[in-house]
Amino acid sequence: MYEDKARWNEKYLNKPMPDEVSEIVKKNLHLARKGRALDIACGMGRNTHYLAHHGFEIDAVDLSDFALSKVKAMDAIHKIEADLDNYEFQCDAYDLIVKINYLDRNMFPKIIKALKKGGLFIYETFVETATGEGYHNPTNPDFHLKIEELLQAFEALEIISYQEKDAVNLRGEKVRIASFVARKK
Repeated sequence: MYEDKARWNEKYLNKPMPDEVSEIVKKNLHLARKGRALDIACGMGRNTHYLAHHGFEIDAVDLSDFALSKVKAMDAIHKIEADLDNYEFQCDAYDLIVKINYLDRNMFPKIIKALKKGGLFIYETFVETATGEGYHNPTNPDFHLKIEELLQAFEALEIISYQEKDAVNLRGEKVRIASFVARKK
């Protein structure tokens, strides 16, 4: 855990990180009922702050104490420093779960259990490319989804939207992302 924490702290200190709210969150937030939210791997709180300003009470979870120090102190935000490899989500606790640019397949069943009935899951992260030509792909395949992997992993949910599309990361590199919105039946 300590090595992971040091690596993430270093990343937040020295690499460009997005500070704008994720478009997928802005575009789909109206589909979620107000209540409790979970921002998984919240980073410095770009989506957490947006959710708080829209009436949600948020558990903002991240391993990086540096990143969490940048999350604004607000009554509606509960900062949780935790190793997500071992963190257990409360069952049937959340009306909304947001997970942006972080992949841990072991979390998939935990997310489904953590959603309340009718709860919304908004997820966006990197997906492998069919050819890889001209794209920036992580060197470790564990850090990007397989094509259409989310459709199978979350088949127990009602899928509202799914899209795989080209994007450009903060370093100007072409990447492929999967955008996913689903509701617990």
